[in-house]
Amino acid sequence: MKKLYFVVGSQDLYGDECLKQVAADAREMADFLAEKLEGIATVELLPTVENSEICIADMRKASCDDDCIGVITWMHTFSPAKMWIKGLQELRKPLLHLHTQANEKLPYDAIDMDFMNLNQSAHGDREYGFIVARMGIPHEVVAGYYKHDDVVAKIRRFAQVAKAISYSKALKVASFGNNMREVAVTDGDRVESQIKYGWECNYFALGDVVELINQVTDAEIDAKMEEYTSKYTMKTDNVEAVREQAKYEVGIEKFLEKNGIGAFADTFQDLHGLKQLPGIAAQNLMGKGIGFGPEGDYKIAALGAVLMKMSENREGATGFIEDYTYDLTPGQELELASHMLEVPVAFAATKPEIDVIPLGIGGKEDPARLIFDGVTGDGIQVTMVDMGDHFRIICADIELVKQPKPMPKLPVARIMYRHKPNFAIGTAAWCYAGGAHHSVVSTALTRDDIAMFARLTGTELITIGEDTTEADLQKFFMK
Repeated sequence: MKKLYFVVGSQDLYGDECLKQVAADAREMADFLAEKLEGIATVELLPTVENSEICIADMRKASCDDDCIGVITWMHTFSPAKMWIKGLQELRKPLLHLHTQANEKLPYDAIDMDFMNLNQSAHGDREYGFIVARMGIPHEVVAGYYKHDDVVAKIRRFAQVAKAISYSKALKVASFGNNMREVAVTDGDRVESQIKYGWECNYFALGDVVELINQVTDAEIDAKMEEYTSKYTMKTDNVEAVREQAKYEVGIEKFLEKNGIGAFADTFQDLHGLKQLPGIAAQNLMGKGIGFGPEGDYKIAALGAVLMKMSENREGATGFIEDYTYDLTPGQELELASHMLEVPVAFAATKPEIDVIPLGIGGKEDPARLIFDGVTGDGIQVTMVDMGDHFRIICADIELVKQPKPMPKLPVARIMYRHKPNFAIGTAAWCYAGGAHHSVVSTALTRDDIAMFARLTGTELITIGEDTTEADLQKFFMK
């Protein structure tokens, strides 16, 4: 189970009785947070920071614990911040500064200087906040009484984002083939990706995967077909084409597990040894939390895996989407966002159908794929681009909607959404910001989740939503 360490600041100026009360209050708060974060992470209380040596020991323990996803700090009393410098220099985990106090209300009739000295988070947290800002440490601040629902919700968000960052630091991404020829936005600096996000993005020969695929047994294919028929509606008589996809999925999954890989990218320009483009295979693997990027887009494969991890235990869908075409009816503009094959089943509003349809790209046999209409509701569209000297995340608020009319001749997953604040501003802002045609769409996550991820990883973030205006477009261009 992943854990968060809880570190409370004080000092010995106010005597042993004060420190005993600090420890007791810290234990009560840690136990409360542990209960509220159940299912995400446990909470472990570390010794109260009274001096530099304790701070160093606490932060080293957190940094060296593989199960630790982050640290929550709180200054119960005034804790001189110089004693935090060396410890914070040791910290390599996401940091949450919880600006709270042990008591919700002031005891107006009984308050005295002893109470003031003990309960002075307004003093101590400002001292601590200064040193974190002075040291330029990416961190999150949550302010308010720790038992209030809105504060708990923000702490839970931090825990989920921290868990996703921990997963990101250990993520391995396989590139089967290189980037699609002549395409710019899907490319990027894989070395910098590993330095900044932890993503180990490496090339793997497709032939090694094909070798495993060719070793898949009929019994394994039969078991995968049983899974398909239990989850989806078989609409085709071309069962052999579907079995081919089942074989791909079994082989690819074996390869990913063997190499500890959590995301992969392929390109239809390099599928030597495969009869079809992976359709159901990729769609079903995404349903298991595996990140995927077409056209060699390793960034979106990795980002998809990370955001799917972030959205665990939340209602809603998260996964890969590609921008395709528009309905430009005045005042009713919509986007049809789909892909030729690989849209995850998480977005299915109806029971997906398996069909085998010709595909006019890739030069392969007709691939089996899952066809369905998309879910509805508010969501976000997130992409990552390499701007040459830094990565940029673009996050846009969208509304997923029902398709206005049936699309009987379009044999793909059909996801439609409305751009906010409107089509003209929303899509122009996306283009000004350099947004890609590949993205991760989520109805489980919000702009706040992405903003926290960006802050904690030191990534530039551009957001687009109801609050975006025409005047903002020039600002995006100037970034």
